[in-house]
Amino acid sequence: MFTGRIEHTATVAEVTDDVLRIKSGLTVAPGGAVCVDGVRFTAEPAAPGELRVTVTAETRRRTTLDRITSGTTVHVELPVAVGDRIDGHLIQGHVEGVGKVLRVDDEPAGRRLWIRPPDRLLARLVAKSSVGIDGVSIIVAEVLKDRFSVVLVPNTLQKTKLGTLVEGDRVNLESDLLVRMAREGHGPELLRAVSQLPWAGQLSGEVGVEKVVAQVAAGGGVVVWDPTAESEGDVVFAGERFRPEAMTFLLTQVCGHTTIPSAADVLERLEIPPMPGEGDRQGTAMHVSVDLASSSGTGVAAAERAATIRRLASADALPADFLRPGHVFPLAARPGLLAERQGHTEATVALCVAAGMAPVGVCCEVMRPDGVMAGPADLEQFALRWELPMIDIHDLERWL
Repeated sequence: MFTGRIEHTATVAEVTDDVLRIKSGLTVAPGGAVCVDGVRFTAEPAAPGELRVTVTAETRRRTTLDRITSGTTVHVELPVAVGDRIDGHLIQGHVEGVGKVLRVDDEPAGRRLWIRPPDRLLARLVAKSSVGIDGVSIIVAEVLKDRFSVVLVPNTLQKTKLGTLVEGDRVNLESDLLVRMAREGHGPELLRAVSQLPWAGQLSGEVGVEKVVAQVAAGGGVVVWDPTAESEGDVVFAGERFRPEAMTFLLTQVCGHTTIPSAADVLERLEIPPMPGEGDRQGTAMHVSVDLASSSGTGVAAAERAATIRRLASADALPADFLRPGHVFPLAARPGLLAERQGHTEATVALCVAAGMAPVGVCCEVMRPDGVMAGPADLEQFALRWELPMIDIHDLERWL
């Protein structure tokens, strides 16, 4: 089993009818497993500094290795050991199909790939779950009727060869094992098994922060847990890509008070003043609520609130675009963000900035159905149920 967390790339030295010889600094004992571009192999005896694997006709037929040549760069990963951290997702190395890159779009936060997979594989892909692309664990951003997209963050562009892909290139694909199990009717067993794993829902360290940033960059939500000041967890989105469906999710499943953490200069530019009074006990800088002036409704509907939030995040927004007061509640982050105040307001804006997006986000406290704020165990269960990464605010403070 592998994780898709690629730390090594290597160069193909020789290709014969049934043998692949790879120059690599990794040492794999004969008979050991190794994953090459998402394909699991059994290592053969090899010279020092090399890997040697046998490529069968079946493997060539079902993967991109049918066209591999000397000099090709490949991803190489050793199997995960018991007790190792799983920073990507579970990858078996059993390629399910070959996809074709349809389009490559550069974005402020990275690069978006649109890939057309085989129809049978497309049915197994779920937005905000994971997919293995040439052995690299990537979060699925969107799934359409004949294609899906992923967003490559700078770390992935730097450490893997996915940044070199162009329109027409072919890639090995493997869907998320956990999603496959759930869709094949093993949902209850899967939930019990995953909930017992130490990495379920909760991420940590620099790698965990990278994954959380990637999720935000892809337009997804994350859970930020504050174990000290507030002892609460908030679901956080980037305002720039906030959709009505996300607002509905916050209203119906998260159930806290939705606010819009923003850089203070954004609110100043839009002439949205602070609310009068001393504020709450946590020092939250609340500002006057707003609605989108061009809206034809009351401003309460999920679509209207989402439109207001996206406009707040727009670089060309004007003060006249908003009515005051309204039903969307901006908060001002401290200029120094998490270095100045370790609050959800600052964490939300810091995540947006790290994702290369406008410094305007959305956050909402997670509340239990009985009206009590969710504790750490509740938050992990919530994150697992909704397939959201969860991170400690102190990890964000350290690594952002």
